[in-house]
Amino acid sequence: MTDAEFGYVTPETLPLFTDLYELTMLQGYHASDHEPRATFSLFFRDLPPDRGYVLAAGLEQAVRYVETLTFGDRALDYLAERGFEDDFLDRLADFEFTGELRALPEGTPVFPDEPLLEVTAPIFEAQLFETLLINQVGFQSLVATKAARMAEAVDRHGDDQSLVEFGSRRAHGTDAGVKAARAAYVGGFDGTSNVAAGEAFDLPVYGTMAHSWIQSFPDERSSFATFVEQYGDDSVLLVDTYDTVAGAKVAMEVADEYDADVGVRLDSGDLVALSKEVEEVVGDAPIFVSSGMDEYEIADFLRDDGVASGFGPGTALATSEDAPSMDAVYKLVAVERDGEMRPSMKLSAGKVTYPNAKSVRRVEGEDGYERDVVGLREEADELPGEEQLVTVFEDGERVRDLPGLDALQDRARERRRKLPAGCRDLRDPDEYPVEVGDELRARTDDLAAELRE
Repeated sequence: MTDAEFGYVTPETLPLFTDLYELTMLQGYHASDHEPRATFSLFFRDLPPDRGYVLAAGLEQAVRYVETLTFGDRALDYLAERGFEDDFLDRLADFEFTGELRALPEGTPVFPDEPLLEVTAPIFEAQLFETLLINQVGFQSLVATKAARMAEAVDRHGDDQSLVEFGSRRAHGTDAGVKAARAAYVGGFDGTSNVAAGEAFDLPVYGTMAHSWIQSFPDERSSFATFVEQYGDDSVLLVDTYDTVAGAKVAMEVADEYDADVGVRLDSGDLVALSKEVEEVVGDAPIFVSSGMDEYEIADFLRDDGVASGFGPGTALATSEDAPSMDAVYKLVAVERDGEMRPSMKLSAGKVTYPNAKSVRRVEGEDGYERDVVGLREEADELPGEEQLVTVFEDGERVRDLPGLDALQDRARERRRKLPAGCRDLRDPDEYPVEVGDELRARTDDLAAELRE
C-alpha cells in the first residue's frame, strides 16, 4: 500500500467525495442541456441537544475545496469504469467554479434556518458541492461549539484555566482528528496534543506522558527522574499510576533534586478530592486534569472547588459526544426560469424550507446581541442590524481573504460573549430570538400556496 493509498481522500480523489446521485444528476443536467442558475443554502433546522447556538467553523476547508476542485485522470478513470459517458467526463475534466459563495465567517454564532453559506452558480456547479460542504462545515461547527461550551464553563466557574484538545485517538478517523483539533482552537482551546494538526494549522502542541512510561521503569521515582533529566522545566509528570498523592510527593522530591519547575497530571479517580490533596503536596506547581472531561464535568469540578491549572478534554470533544451530528442540509432555494431567479422551496412534512437567497442581520444593543432577523437578500438594506453573511467568491474568483486561526479564535470568543447569558447556559439554554422578515414570510406563504395548488 502506497502513501497515496493510505490517504484515501487525496487531491486526486477529492472530487469523488460526493454521493453518487450528485454525479448522476450532473450528467443528466449536462445531457439535457438543463443548466439554470441556482442558489443553494446550507443551514440546519434545529439546534443540537442542550445547545443555545452553534459556532460556525470549517469555512476555510470549504473554500479551499471550491477553488481547487479538479477532476484528474484517476477520478475520471474511475467514473468511466462506473459507466459515466465520455462527453460528461470531458465536461468534468474542464470543471471550474464560476459562481458566487456567501458565508458566515468562522467563529460566528448561528441559529436554525440561518444560512452558514449560500452558493449561487449554474446548477451543474452548485449541485456538486453538497456532500463535502455539509461534511466540512457541519463537523467542525459541532466541535467548535463543544469547545466553546468548555471555554464557557471556565469563564463562568474557573480562573482562566487552559484547555488542550486530547481527542485524536477517539476521533472518527485521522482527518476527523486533525479537523477536530482545528475546530477546538477556533472554539477557544489553547492547543492540541496532535502533532499532525500542529503542523497542518500551526497550532500550539502540548503533551505529558503515558502510564506506560512509569510502568516501564523499576519504580515511579526512576521514571520521573529520567523524564526530568530529559525535559527539565517542561516536565509534566503523571502521578496516578499507583497512588496519586504518593506519586505527587515523589514528583516533588524529584523536582527538588533536579531543581526543576515541574507540573503534575491527574487522570483517574475522584478528581475533585484528589486535586485538593495533591495541591497540598505540590503547592503552586501546575495541576493538569484529564480523564473524560467535558463542559459539564469541568463546570462541576470548578463549582466543587477542584484545583486545576488546565484541562485535557478528549473523547467528548473530538466526537462532540452528546451531540455527534447536526441536521445540516443543502437545499435549492432559488432557480432561474425564463431568465429570472425564481423562489423554490420544499413542502415535505417537517422539512419545509424558506425560499430565496437570504440576508442574516444581527441586532446589537448596549449589553450584546438582542435578536436576529432572517430576510430576503434583496431587502437586506431595509432590515435592522448588521449583515452577517459575507461574499467569499464572486464570478468564480475569491474576493475575500480568510483570517488566521488566532483571529478566528478572538472573533469566536468575542461573539460568544455577546450572546445573552441564558442562551449560553450549558443545560436547558434559553432560545435566542430569530425573526423571519415580513417579506420573506410573505414570499414563503405565497409560494407554498402556489405549490399546493
